[in-house]
Amino acid sequence: MADERLVWRARDVVWEIDRTLVMGIVNVTPDSFSDGGEHFSEEAGISHGLRFAEEGADLLDVGGESTRPGARPVDAEEEWQRIGGVIAGIVRKSDVPISVDTYKPEIARKAIRAGAVIVNDVHGLRDPEMVKVVANSGAGAVILHMKGEPATMNDDPRYGDVVAEVRAFLTRRMAEAMAVGVSRETIVIDPGFGFGKTPAHNAELLRRLEELQILGRPVLVGVSGKSFGNKVPAGESGRLDASLEAAAIAIMRGADIVRVHDVSGTVPFVRVLDSRSGLPP
Repeated sequence: MADERLVWRARDVVWEIDRTLVMGIVNVTPDSFSDGGEHFSEEAGISHGLRFAEEGADLLDVGGESTRPGARPVDAEEEWQRIGGVIAGIVRKSDVPISVDTYKPEIARKAIRAGAVIVNDVHGLRDPEMVKVVANSGAGAVILHMKGEPATMNDDPRYGDVVAEVRAFLTRRMAEAMAVGVSRETIVIDPGFGFGKTPAHNAELLRRLEELQILGRPVLVGVSGKSFGNKVPAGESGRLDASLEAAAIAIMRGADIVRVHDVSGTVPFVRVLDSRSGLPP
């Protein structure tokens, strides 16, 4: 991590990034690649989020539309039916900050009214209306790099220099958002592992992740369950070990926030890493 502490503001929540934050993924979809729709009900989604809070998640990312490769789009009405009650239910029972995983401005607006404080936009704030929602609300904003759309993003992604292109996109989106009123301190950047990237692209991004620190904003990574070819081999217990190894490399190379499916396994692991880096546990 960088020596200089960064501040991330999300409405009335402020983090001084002096340790690695763990974001728990709450998928309220029937086709999530990670849980196969196990939490596809309001009650199950709320319980899942509350369990993550008890396990030590610093924030929860609630989403109602799968962004796995080949996923079908979901209209706004259906998306809100999936997540509206889940967000409200978690807010009633927990003070862990909530992020909404959506690229639709109308969903982001409703989620913020329901208590969410962060918008995690896989389209990278490309929609001017979404930029307005973030600017007017003071919500935190995760700007993610994705080549193409979820349905086609991994068909044949090509880059001259994947790190340089991702960095240029994030730099441009930050500048354009701030030009119309988004506060710099609300922005977090995400290189988008797996979003229009091959395993080789993922591995290159992981190897050179420190190059994103020049943007001066916290770096969020979603490496849980992502493929890196043979660069980050799976351990004896399968996907979790590979995800933890990728997370460890990312943290050592500048990641400030890890977005994960397994909170109970990640939190103690990350705290040990932080303590060995001389950061508060």
